[in-house]
Amino acid sequence: MKNLTKVSNYFGDGKVIDACSIFGMMDTSGKCFSGRDITRAIANMHDRGNGLGGGFAVYGLYPQYPDYYAFHIMYDSKEGKNCTEAFLNENFNVHHSEEVPTRPVAAIKNPPMVWRYFLDADRSLREGKLSRDDYVVEKVMYINSVIEDSYVFSSGKNMAAFKGVGYPEEISEYFCLENYNGYLWTAHGRFPTNTKGWWGGAHPFNILDWTVVHNGEISSYGINRRYLEQFGYHCTLQTDTEVVAYAVDLLVRKHNLPIELVAEIFAPPLWSEIERRPAREQELLRALRQVYGSLLMNGPFTIILAHEGEMIGLTDRIRLRPLTVGEKGSMLYLSSEEAAIRLICPDLDRAWIPMGGEPVIGSLKHPLGTAKEAVAGGVA
Repeated sequence: MKNLTKVSNYFGDGKVIDACSIFGMMDTSGKCFSGRDITRAIANMHDRGNGLGGGFAVYGLYPQYPDYYAFHIMYDSKEGKNCTEAFLNENFNVHHSEEVPTRPVAAIKNPPMVWRYFLDADRSLREGKLSRDDYVVEKVMYINSVIEDSYVFSSGKNMAAFKGVGYPEEISEYFCLENYNGYLWTAHGRFPTNTKGWWGGAHPFNILDWTVVHNGEISSYGINRRYLEQFGYHCTLQTDTEVVAYAVDLLVRKHNLPIELVAEIFAPPLWSEIERRPAREQELLRALRQVYGSLLMNGPFTIILAHEGEMIGLTDRIRLRPLTVGEKGSMLYLSSEEAAIRLICPDLDRAWIPMGGEPVIGSLKHPLGTAKEAVAGGVA
């Protein structure tokens, strides 16, 4: 019988290296920076992936189109592209469209066509039934579930996802990410376990301006998906992580819950712990479990969530997947491994490992100059 430890780890030291890598970095002052450093950081965790998925999300990269929804769409056929563009022209005002620039990379084989479109959703106002955001979500779900060979993988304003089959450093090179600047970047290196590696299944997963990268397994995917389908979301990208992006959009944007309560829904305290909390806290936590029990995320996970002006790190309640936090001045770093942070920022002001189920939240400073708390959560 083969020694399975040595098959998956050639160093023979018992370390499990076949696990996804995640990384996030944000300048809470709003200063933009290129994709070079995050590419170096995620490449430092190369051995946590297997080349079947890599991707990045970046915020603040389209300042010339700040008010338009930026759709990034991958196409597997010209027919899919033609059908999708006809649908976009029928349902949106398309202000600009172009193929996303790429360069040849030896490791990237048979990539789909990737285009971006800058759209407004003013037609939703004439229908008078949906907000602009709900209108966009409805159309994204339609394209991804009905139109063949076409997948919208990014749909927010002044942000975008870039992803595909390859190691993350290869995806960065392919999409020329050193040429983009943003104040917040996240990255992912994938090691698929229960689902196949394909372009649409790479991380980040996105809806509107929410993105999520994930290390672990969402074993509650089935019940999470069925719950979200009641609200018009359709999981079509064949990876468990997709439910996290839609769940946070539902809870924060539609149900107006603060991210701290979203953390209590995704990774709630054990019942025995709830019983030790003060009475009012018990009442709140029990209510969240009763109302949103179907969005509890079972299984080991670490996730980095991002949206306009904010980056959040969260682990499952017993911390079965790693997360390290680092701070240096206005910079906040989240990573699977501290070494990746120190590669690009050797002299951190502070580094720590947060408690399981406790969110770490980095926010942009208030535009008037009064800063929100830049970092919340964690234990020094």
